[in-house]
Amino acid sequence: MGWWNPSSKRMKATTLVNGDRYRAMITKFFIPELNCHDVQELWFQQDGATCHTARATIDLLKDTFGDRLISCFRPVNWPPRSCDLTPLDYFLWGYIKSLVYADKPRTLDLLESDIRRVIADIRPQMLEKVIENWTSRLDYIRASRDGHMPEIISKM
Repeated sequence: MGWWNPSSKRMKATTLVNGDRYRAMITKFFIPELNCHDVQELWFQQDGATCHTARATIDLLKDTFGDRLISCFRPVNWPPRSCDLTPLDYFLWGYIKSLVYADKPRTLDLLESDIRRVIADIRPQMLEKVIENWTSRLDYIRASRDGHMPEIISKM
């Protein structure tokens, strides 16, 4: 798993994320950013990546979010084979990857440059459509009342 903070000056593309690094990102970047906003009722959602589900990681997140944590094995379980509900998962990463790898970057500097270019070129109108799609997904899920979610949701 890789990670990128879009507000940072430099991407850290050469380091893989393990449990220690993930917790460091949470404590050094994410929690301080949260503290700048009024987010008492914020829910935190993550998938089942090993660095996400390590006991120390879950303990750290429970200290911050209490029972408002959606993750594999703790407190609200991330359902297996669940559809991706966040625009980052169902749209942004695939969109960026499709455009970045079309240029076949040959170095990390070119890769970073292409990622930054693609993100900078995303227009507000596109993001509005993505958010409309997101609210449609949420409405669809509410209407299903925790029932089986057909594959159609991944194509909405």
